[in-house]
Amino acid sequence: MLNFTFKNQTEILFGKGQLSEVSSRLPAKAKVLFLYGGGSIKKNGIYDKVNTALEGADVIEFQGVEPNPEFETLMKAVQVARENDVNFILAVGGGSVIDGAKFIAAAVNFEGDPWDILIKGAAFENPLPVGAVLTLPATGSESNGNSVVNRKETSQKRAFSSETVQPVFAVLDPEFTYSLPPRQVSNGVVDAFVHVIEQYLTYPVNAPLQDRFAEGILQTLVQEGPKALATPEDYDVRANVMWSATMALNGLIGKGVPQDWGTHMIGHELTALHGLDHAVTLAIVLPSLMFVQRDKKQEKILQLGERVFGIKEDDKDKAIDLTIKAVQDFFESMQIKTRLSDYDIGKSAIDGLVENLERNGLTALGEHGDIDLVKAREILTLAA
Repeated sequence: MLNFTFKNQTEILFGKGQLSEVSSRLPAKAKVLFLYGGGSIKKNGIYDKVNTALEGADVIEFQGVEPNPEFETLMKAVQVARENDVNFILAVGGGSVIDGAKFIAAAVNFEGDPWDILIKGAAFENPLPVGAVLTLPATGSESNGNSVVNRKETSQKRAFSSETVQPVFAVLDPEFTYSLPPRQVSNGVVDAFVHVIEQYLTYPVNAPLQDRFAEGILQTLVQEGPKALATPEDYDVRANVMWSATMALNGLIGKGVPQDWGTHMIGHELTALHGLDHAVTLAIVLPSLMFVQRDKKQEKILQLGERVFGIKEDDKDKAIDLTIKAVQDFFESMQIKTRLSDYDIGKSAIDGLVENLERNGLTALGEHGDIDLVKAREILTLAA
């Protein structure tokens, strides 16, 4: 097992009615930026419940954070926060809103161009504290310091990470996920699944506890994900999916083990250039990446196949093929297609994707740093 440091500062408020605890977690004389997305929370009643929970605080609303939050939109929110001397950000939504809140928190007191936080890894000081009310389990953003921001004008999707912007608390009420459209349920389950894969499907370092944690999350998502589509108001199913998505990326299962993230980096270019949902890009890229990297990942692919999908096959090559197919079949069972052609993206688009990888310096991906531009092209061609 590799050396590691682990600390998770987020207080999880899990279950029915936990939104009522928010007011006691706010700073004295709270001036809250209430940040949310397209307005679905006004239709499903969550908006009113949040306002009730914020009674007594000075609240400034900012609506309109997009899926794959846009830099330009977030900078408008930064200006609102500055003009109103906000001292706390409450993000109500899924990973995009929470990611946006983290960037806003970092940018409010940043004196230079906040894009440098994402593009240059610029240091920032005195970020605002962030809280989260999760409505879409997927990214795990509610209990980590990661943030991904899109910028259409430059066709870039860039990330930063800092524990200083990690939410101090997160409300996880499974009932808040009942009204999610099937597409968002599918995306959330697939996103969480691939988060686990990125930390698990590398090479053995004698970390059996991390492996078993990861396999438990994967098994739960495989079992409960399709149920979440079939029975959208089953509290126990939604609770299991929600907790699995949080545990997938709160830092625990990735400690002491090598990590990959090549699927995510290649997938980000599909979002930046073609606007595909993040989870869709992962479902397209992962099976092909597994195939191209099968020799380097052999032991863990075989372990995944046997322990998560119950594949028992003496022929290792056949077992690997069956495991890759099982992953692909799972994505399809979650109603997500797994080929570029399914989204009218032809092989002619691959040149642009590879060029964007090069422009963003993403030329040595994976746990071994051996996914260069040639391999990235091979992966995308196989996914066509």
